[in-house]
Amino acid sequence: MQVQIEGGPAFAFAQVSLPPAGSVRVEAGAMATTRGDVQVTTSTRGGFMKGLRRSLGGESFFVNDFTSSTGGTVGVAAALPGDATLVPLAGDEILVQSGGWLASDPGVEVDSRWGGAKGFFSGAGLVLLRCSGQGDLLVAAYGGILVHTLAPGESMTVDTGHVVAFDATVRYTIRKAGSWKTTLLGGEGLVGEFTGPGRVWIQTRSTSDLIGWLDARLPRHNGSSS
Repeated sequence: MQVQIEGGPAFAFAQVSLPPAGSVRVEAGAMATTRGDVQVTTSTRGGFMKGLRRSLGGESFFVNDFTSSTGGTVGVAAALPGDATLVPLAGDEILVQSGGWLASDPGVEVDSRWGGAKGFFSGAGLVLLRCSGQGDLLVAAYGGILVHTLAPGESMTVDTGHVVAFDATVRYTIRKAGSWKTTLLGGEGLVGEFTGPGRVWIQTRSTSDLIGWLDARLPRHNGSSS
């Protein structure tokens, strides 16, 4: 996948060039522009009804496949401001939080039906996507993207709101950041304990923190009338 990323790291915009007979799979709603001979078809990850249920729940599992007979470009952008990076896959696999997957080559399988990480982001409304196969994967983040490479046995702790992706070779467990007092009063929630070998991609801002910040400032209506 030939990609040119512009506007980063704060407002990344990715231009995906499609060769003749080429195609790219894009997260629903992420397409911003097209140029040239480009057609689009819509499908779902994990079956129609599952895609519909997830979409109604606020996390779309629909995807758009853009194809070109003679060549063209597709411009894609994430919903939140931040950076994007291209991750090549060569038969390996990585786990990506659902809001981080932006686009990928047709040879990359994006599996939303995988249940191995069920409950990983409990309370954050997010799930993990297992991305595997051959080709390039375009990953987006809220804020900047940092990559940490863990040696075998080396560990790091990451707030779940800052996790973007990690290699499938990385082992992880989920726990509270500290005591219940720290969780409730200190503003720290769930964290992931990651142990190498492998890479961990994190974002410099937390989407869950953004939601909490906005929620505290939204007007409240008690439903009563005067």
